[in-house]
Amino acid sequence: MTKYDSIIRGARVVLRDHVDELDIGITNGKITALSAHLKADDGTEIIEAAGLTAMPGVVDIHVHFNEPGLASWEGFRSGSASLAAGGITTYVDMPLNGVPPTTSPEAWDKKMKAAKGQSYVDYAFWGGLVPGNRQQLAHLAQSGAAGFKAFMSEPGGEGEDIFARADDHTLLDGMHEIARLNRVLALHAEDEGMVAELGARSIAEGKTGPMDYVQSRPAKAEVLAVNRALQYGEQTGCPLHFVHISTREALELIAEAKRRGQDVTSETCPHYLTLTDQDVVQLGAVAKCAPPLRSRAEQEKLWDALASGLIDVIASDHSPCPPSMKQSSNFFEIWGGISGAQSTLLIMLDEGYLRRHINLPLLGRVLALQPARRLGLESKGEIAIGKDADLVLIDWNKSTTLKTEDLLYTHKQSPYVGRTFACTIEEVYCRGLRVYGAEEGVSHEPAGQFIAAGSHGMIGMRGTEGAS
Repeated sequence: MTKYDSIIRGARVVLRDHVDELDIGITNGKITALSAHLKADDGTEIIEAAGLTAMPGVVDIHVHFNEPGLASWEGFRSGSASLAAGGITTYVDMPLNGVPPTTSPEAWDKKMKAAKGQSYVDYAFWGGLVPGNRQQLAHLAQSGAAGFKAFMSEPGGEGEDIFARADDHTLLDGMHEIARLNRVLALHAEDEGMVAELGARSIAEGKTGPMDYVQSRPAKAEVLAVNRALQYGEQTGCPLHFVHISTREALELIAEAKRRGQDVTSETCPHYLTLTDQDVVQLGAVAKCAPPLRSRAEQEKLWDALASGLIDVIASDHSPCPPSMKQSSNFFEIWGGISGAQSTLLIMLDEGYLRRHINLPLLGRVLALQPARRLGLESKGEIAIGKDADLVLIDWNKSTTLKTEDLLYTHKQSPYVGRTFACTIEEVYCRGLRVYGAEEGVSHEPAGQFIAAGSHGMIGMRGTEGAS
């Protein structure tokens, strides 16, 4: 008889393409059995989960924790605690906003040192593609970088050692190298020429309010940048991943390139699916991001795209900063970034599954399986034998209203404060270890581990198969 360290008993388990009532056997942090009525040894811990749903732990491949150097914005300890409470069991930290940004071997070592022993859940890192660092990319890949990030518009920030925009030469040169390294290039796709001109014109005319900012970064800027990057990707053979896509037109361009055989994936964020440009006006700075929030009509198109299989990944783009950087009468001067990772899973379950009837296997794929596969995080992303026991137990009979004091971020600000979700995260496990419980909160000591990424994996176009 197989000996299990623990058995999660009687949950409705969300698998890759269907849901089934099963026991989950866990041994040495791995899932070793999925079957009804597993037999327990005398030393096996039994976790009663009848009436609960077991989701795969979320793999959030787009967070900004700002270490080293800017832990006062958000550090690994506070950031990962918020992820654990939100059912995110693996994250991939972005290279910018740290001091220095992760664009060299020396910066990589500082990032690794800052994270060691500080994360409640497992983690990986993106490297950065910036002008002049092509020769550094191979070392970063060998160190385990999950992929590389580049900006097609100005990322912002001050000082000498900031993350710089990749011009066309940098993009093409870097894509050749990243293709050789068998990694993925993640792109912030907004056309710099357009947004810079529209922004400068708006400011010159004294139009500096929230909607003026939104109108200065139109959908066309995203579409133009996506189209240009796709051409470069086709020319170089570089795998591409477009982060925080906010428009259906851009998703269609990506889908068409994929149908032609190009290695490309798309990501959107919960804020584009639940907030609109009117929330930028009503909520103000906590709802500022780039690309900006779009209209209600555009949001509906994104939900349809998700249901149709056009969106590969849902990620938070958790981008915190001190409250002082969210204060200005000129909306263009306010730091852009939404703090939302702690709410990602609840938003998608409440709005996606309960209200819009997006089935649970599809949500599991875009939140966990497909991001893990895209970046070569082979032990992560689904409830399957041999995978890490990264699990979230959901109670559909309890609602949750997010209060400011519930936030575990360094700075307790979020556009979702006051929102009620019609379900609750009851328990969260990372490699079989309980890292969060609704009653006791986050575990006492961080036990997250660094994961060196493997080679990237292409995600095929998929529909919404599977039971709900």
